[in-house]
Amino acid sequence: MTDLETRLAPPDSALRRAAPALLGYAAVRALGLLALVLWSAARDKSAYTLLTARWDSLWYTRVAELGYGYEVRLPNGDVHSNLAFFPLLPWLERGIAAVTPLSHADSGFAVSLLASLAAAWGVFAVADHVYGRRAGVFAVLVWAVLPVGIVQSMAYSESLFTALAAWSLYAVLTGRWVTAGVLASLAGLTRPVGLAVVAAVWVAAIVAFSRDRAATGGPSSERERSAARTDGADAGEHAPKPAAEATDRRAPETGDAPHPPRAPGSSAGIQSWRAPRPGADAPASGGRAAAGAHPLPRALALLIAPLGAAAYVLWVGHRTGKGPLGYLDVQAGWRNGFDGGYAFARFVGEKFTSFPSALAGAGLIVGVGLVLWLYVIGVRQRQPLPLLVYTGVVTALALCASSYFGSKPRLLLPAFPLLFPLALALARLRTPRSVLVVCAVALGSAVYGAFWLNGSGPP
Repeated sequence: MTDLETRLAPPDSALRRAAPALLGYAAVRALGLLALVLWSAARDKSAYTLLTARWDSLWYTRVAELGYGYEVRLPNGDVHSNLAFFPLLPWLERGIAAVTPLSHADSGFAVSLLASLAAAWGVFAVADHVYGRRAGVFAVLVWAVLPVGIVQSMAYSESLFTALAAWSLYAVLTGRWVTAGVLASLAGLTRPVGLAVVAAVWVAAIVAFSRDRAATGGPSSERERSAARTDGADAGEHAPKPAAEATDRRAPETGDAPHPPRAPGSSAGIQSWRAPRPGADAPASGGRAAAGAHPLPRALALLIAPLGAAAYVLWVGHRTGKGPLGYLDVQAGWRNGFDGGYAFARFVGEKFTSFPSALAGAGLIVGVGLVLWLYVIGVRQRQPLPLLVYTGVVTALALCASSYFGSKPRLLLPAFPLLFPLALALARLRTPRSVLVVCAVALGSAVYGAFWLNGSGPP
């Protein structure tokens, strides 16, 4: 499908295109839940309780039931306040519980299930737009089989946030600026890392403004047009004219049909951020903006995107009486903050004091190295700039937080563009081999998730 066809396609057509990815995702999640049920039954535990009534799930449910203001004072002086938890998920739990027979915990589980499917669809939409349908399917499957993938089925905010982030990024990539801003604002009401979505929208909009200025109103563009007119006059009337649009072809390994040439001035050219196809020359940013696009939607996106996060942070500051920095004080009560990765590095270093723990330390170093390597590969593959900005901010906030080191894999879960190089590698394999790899990893992930949640936690 061309960009224009994708933009104008009815929802059922888009759903049919995403169906293989969504069915594969549902199968992986069903396998994970089955493993959890069997493992929990063997240990005489309730799998449903593990998914809906432990750790952060309890805090979200308490906010939904009683509102903000609850806190726990620990013997060491730390204060754990529920103001640390952003409000969108509790609002949804409260709203569903008000109009259905479901409890707040049941509502959180329902939101997680639906949001995880929306997130999977969003991951597919982004990967399909950039790399093609086959790569999009494998991007979803790789995201589903992550070792911490069971969190996607818990009454946590990761699935909801990833859904909002993925669709906001897709809206940016396809030029739906107001939609991107609204979804970014909602992501900012879901988790503190919503700043990553805001940053992606802002950078993309600013780059688009700069390109428009260079294409239509900048001094350099005036000189270029003057030079072009002079060159054209010298060349004469019989000089060959360049084609209006080049054929845009999918990468051969994706299995998608070639795109027909786009008509000049079609709406598909409003904003098209794509990774370069093999053998094609493309700007390092991975896309272009058509000259003359109306600036108002972009300006609205710049204005709307940060409203959600800003509103909540300012409200917390007013409620605590500590001004705009009040939310940072709340996080400090949880011993959570941003220290550039110093505490995490010290935590890893302490693992090398004995042989058994040294293996864990080595594993942590390998894991961090893998994350950074995947990001570098994404840069080298020229992922669109909004994806690189988003992934970079999510990764930095996850790795450089000063507490809850065991939760870092979960905090990286929304950084789905990190998985695109792996999805492309699977897309290049023959289908039986790639399916075998995914199934093997899915089985291991299901067992690990069941073991993980039946442990002491937290995830």
